[in-house]
Amino acid sequence: MPELPEVETVKNGLNRLIIDRKISTAVNDNPKSFPNSIYDVEQFMIGSTIKDVRRRAKVIMIDLSTEYTLVIHLKMTGQLVFVDKATRFGAGHPNDSLIDSLPDKSTRVTIGFDDGSDLYFNDQRKFGWVKLIPTLAVSDMDFMKKVGPEPLEPDFTSEHFMARFTRRARTNIKAALLDQTVIAGVGNIYADESLWGAKIHPSRLVGDITTGEFDKLYNEVRAVMNLSIEKGGSTNRNYVNAEGKKGSYMDFARVFRREGLPCPRCQTEIIKIKVAGRGTHICPHCQQI
Repeated sequence: MPELPEVETVKNGLNRLIIDRKISTAVNDNPKSFPNSIYDVEQFMIGSTIKDVRRRAKVIMIDLSTEYTLVIHLKMTGQLVFVDKATRFGAGHPNDSLIDSLPDKSTRVTIGFDDGSDLYFNDQRKFGWVKLIPTLAVSDMDFMKKVGPEPLEPDFTSEHFMARFTRRARTNIKAALLDQTVIAGVGNIYADESLWGAKIHPSRLVGDITTGEFDKLYNEVRAVMNLSIEKGGSTNRNYVNAEGKKGSYMDFARVFRREGLPCPRCQTEIIKIKVAGRGTHICPHCQQI
């Protein structure tokens, strides 16, 4: 599953590549991956022009000139690959579909543009999808109504951050951070990194965390995510950036996947435990219960 910085990197790449291109064809091989009526596709997708590419949490939205939007979720193994005569840009699960001839056996949707370029949605496991929805109705999708606020928005303050956790007092802080209804887009990598930065043990209950600690955690969440976006996302094996290159954030990770190595703050050996059902990396000295 991609995390917010990876999807932001995809969004930025697509914004450089497909804005103002006109859609001429849309081909799919699996109705689960492309659950849209032929009528809607012909009326509101074919002949439309790409106006914007947005992101909400871990979902990509491509706005069309017809006031419809392609809502795309990559899930576990999804890719978006843009190809024209001079350029090939890929994003997503880094298998050979990023570099081999397309379409291939994993291609679920092919969006053709009138200049001969194509945008491919590949998905080996068929968990992802591309849905065509009226733009005004996107906010009414169940996911959109449930997902929490964006942690990187300028008006999302430390006070707002702490308030989002008030109903999770008896939940451990890592589980609450991973809950997309609390805040959007924080996954396992950035939860571990942020908790280490704030010196908070991931098993601690939300209700036991002080205002000062929440303020530190807020700053750490934003810092690690902004750094990851700057570096093109993490090098988690499932994701590469919008130019088909692995991101470099993991070169700067302080704790995630560093078990057995010294903590960069105190030199204690980093260990891996399980919290909230997920592998979790901590410094047992810096992050005490």
